[in-house]
Amino acid sequence: MDIATIVGILLAFGALFGMVEMEHVEISGLFIPAPMLLVFGATIGCGIASTTLKDAIASFKAVPKAFTGKVTPPASVIDDVVGLAETARANGLLALEQEADKHDDPFMKKALQNIADGTDGDELRILLEDEIESNAAPVRSASAFFMGLGGFAPTVGIIGTVVSLTHVLANLGKPDELGPLIASAFVATLWGLLTANFLWLPIGGKLRKLAQLESDRQTLLMEGLLAVQAGSQPRLLGERLKAMVPPAARNDPAAAKGKGGKGGKNADDADDQQLAA
Repeated sequence: MDIATIVGILLAFGALFGMVEMEHVEISGLFIPAPMLLVFGATIGCGIASTTLKDAIASFKAVPKAFTGKVTPPASVIDDVVGLAETARANGLLALEQEADKHDDPFMKKALQNIADGTDGDELRILLEDEIESNAAPVRSASAFFMGLGGFAPTVGIIGTVVSLTHVLANLGKPDELGPLIASAFVATLWGLLTANFLWLPIGGKLRKLAQLESDRQTLLMEGLLAVQAGSQPRLLGERLKAMVPPAARNDPAAAKGKGGKGGKNADDADDQQLAA
């Protein structure tokens, strides 16, 4: 689980409440039900109005993924593909059908099954590229929904402030009440800006990043499996896949430890012996 969103939001709210304490602001003065109701209710309402009801419901269902989304390290994907290349080299492509049953990833299962069935490489590439795009579409839609909420919230907050200021102007004859009324009027703007920048935009940004990382993972997996189908040598395949990954993400100690010798020194030694022969 990647906890960046949880840590980031907690840090943001922590900084806010730290400022409140340092400025000796009464915290109860920020939690006024009326402006909060307007900001949350109207923002979500505008967001729903800007899309379909089905997509809005799916977007809210995607929220937990922003906090608990799992990011698969590229090194782990490369090790899996190199292991499959070794299996195919030793036992033939038909052996990949049994390997498909060992994986829970639907994308990998589909690719391995098609390779074992003898699907043409060009047709398989088209199939997998379409699969990658369709898998990323729902998360990208959810990301766009929350980015839209981040755009609506500040404007809704300003609307709330304008409504409250009309109440202030109606009470100009009561100078003793003007201070608290003006302070309350700006709470709506505060909540509009706060929810946009502390909640909606971070959630939308995280979902967009997760969609990108998953597409990158599936693309890396696709290129590796197509190379396996073409009969690529395992060690060279591993090097080729590493070249497709940013340098900082090429080595993952945990993945290497979990894989043991697969794709590592033992595989390299075996390949060297075969090449020497």
